Amino acid sequence: MELTKWEPLREIEDFFDRYSRAIASPFVRGSELVANGGWMPRVDVSENDSAFVIKAEIPGINKDDVKVTLDNGVLTLQGERRQEHEDKGWRYHRMERSYGHFLRSFSLPSNVDASHLKAHFHDGLLEVDIPKLEQTPSQSLQVPVEG
Repeated sequence: MELTKWEPLREIEDFFDRYSRAIASPFVRGSELVANGGWMPRVDVSENDSAFVIKAEIPGINKDDVKVTLDNGVLTLQGERRQEHEDKGWRYHRMERSYGHFLRSFSLPSNVDASHLKAHFHDGLLEVDIPKLEQTPSQSLQVPVEG
């Protein structure tokens, strides 16, 4: 038997990963929706003055197996990572990669230009560019109060 170095932080991380999978509802903040898929890709959401950008890590997936949709202000990323066929004679000691269907949904603000969304997929990274609408100068209007 071989001795291995104990890494307490890794064990804590593994515990929380197993826990979040067991309750089948990952920890979510804000207006993001998460469906109970087989796994949940990690995302970065950023913004500048002209656009929002969502980057999702989905390695091991073919571009044709990824679908990006926008419906009633909700952007949905979905797809599937298929498990490799097991070869006879192989014994697995650890399997940490997640397989199966995934689905991530994000409620978008009202100032996005839905007609100009773009999605790019390269080297396991899905990037969705969501341009903002041009802001029109707001007009100030005094409303008389009747009494």
